[in-house]
Amino acid sequence: MPQRLKRFIGMLLLLALVILYALVATTIATYRLAESPWYVHLAFFALSGLVWVLPAMGIISWMERKPKGGGATR
Repeated sequence: MPQRLKRFIGMLLLLALVILYALVATTIATYRLAESPWYVHLAFFALSGLVWVLPAMGIISWMERKPKGGGATR
């Protein structure tokens, strides 16, 4: 797969990941943490703000991986 195509697909995946993850995290916070004290909110958003990085790192790693077989890259 050409490098430019991988980067384009990866960009779309990252965009979808961020949007979906933000919606899920906000929904969980709204319905589960409504009556919780401030420090529970702080801990939840600190943790959820960092967890999305793990799948994003996998996508970026895949995007930057060189093609096998020494094919031409652009």
